[in-house]
Amino acid sequence: MTTDSIGDVTAQSFIFAEDEPFCLESGETLRPVTLAYETYGTLNADRSNAILICHALSGSAHAAGYLGGDPDKVGWWEDCIGPGKAFDTDRFFVICSNVVGSCYGSTGPASLDPATGKPYGLNFPVVTVGDMVRAQVNLIDHLGIDKLLCVAGGSMGGMQVLEWAAHHPQRTHAAIPIATTAHHSPMLIAFSEVGRQAIYADPAWNHGAYYDKAQKPDAGLAVARMVGHITYLSEESMQMKFGRRLQGLEKYGYEFETEFEIESYLRYNGRKFTERFDANSYLYVTKAMDYFDLTQPTGSLAAAFVGSLNVKFLVISFTSDWLYPSYHSKQLVSALTAANVDVTYLDVRSSWGHDAFLLEVETMTNLLGSFLDRLVREEQVAAPAGYAPRALPAPIIGAQPNRTRLADSLA
Repeated sequence: MTTDSIGDVTAQSFIFAEDEPFCLESGETLRPVTLAYETYGTLNADRSNAILICHALSGSAHAAGYLGGDPDKVGWWEDCIGPGKAFDTDRFFVICSNVVGSCYGSTGPASLDPATGKPYGLNFPVVTVGDMVRAQVNLIDHLGIDKLLCVAGGSMGGMQVLEWAAHHPQRTHAAIPIATTAHHSPMLIAFSEVGRQAIYADPAWNHGAYYDKAQKPDAGLAVARMVGHITYLSEESMQMKFGRRLQGLEKYGYEFETEFEIESYLRYNGRKFTERFDANSYLYVTKAMDYFDLTQPTGSLAAAFVGSLNVKFLVISFTSDWLYPSYHSKQLVSALTAANVDVTYLDVRSSWGHDAFLLEVETMTNLLGSFLDRLVREEQVAAPAGYAPRALPAPIIGAQPNRTRLADSLA
């Protein structure tokens, strides 16, 4: 497996809704809207080799390469996007944009409200996954792409993938939802609410009006991240990585200081998160995830995909993921099968929990690479100018139209 990097990348931005406002599902509007995005690779002559990557809750448009040439600013999916990797940028034109409501360059609560000249704060309207995706459609139009080869993403990124396939099926040939769900369960909503309550309880939050204050709601945001981070791991991975080991101690101190390695790890991750993410954006993005529900308005998940007959699906889950357990993906596969949609499903055996889609690099490279090879053949996608094929792993996926393949263990 190659480890070639894309190298230096440059952040880009697209502004729309300058004249006509962008209407949200809530009935509110935004004007104008900025989307931060990055692209990797080259469009082929007929613009048919474009792949959209959708990020998770705290992700950004910076999915691969080194932003501004800084080796410390490597993309969050660097292991899977690049020359010869799963999303091979020698063959494909890969796009990733930051969602509306986030804080990495796209319009969100930290952006300036044109009506006041000050940050929106809680005056920013609530957005949904549907709003995020319709903003992405505007970006794809701006790039002159009529139809994507596929849309792919994990976790909240997988929700965006499902939204594309259900409500914009004419704009993509394929969908790759990974470690995700068609709607949050009550338990998932509960975890989201605990994180939001931690932010609300921080006096520095000040009802979202903290941007001009010296003190930010870092304590609340750090706790929210700690709670969230626990759900990204698994009991097995935590046992392997930390066990009950003490951090720099030989015995218990019998005091309320950080003593266990797992405590130190969570505190570190919480603190680091406050250096790069906005507390209000955490509220907005988690609320969008809680609102996401493809069973509405009909009450039937299969009904959401009646218009998706021409979209090919690769659905991936992980056996140790307890945030979005495999049964969520199996329910999705059953609905797709009932709608007579072409779907391949793989439940990958892994001990890494929800984060496995970022960590099981070799497995993901094989799965994604094989599925994309199939798409290139069936959709007759031409390579960009100058493309020279590399030696790739032998295909392990051979799904036939309207059939579901189950694989219990691939790792």
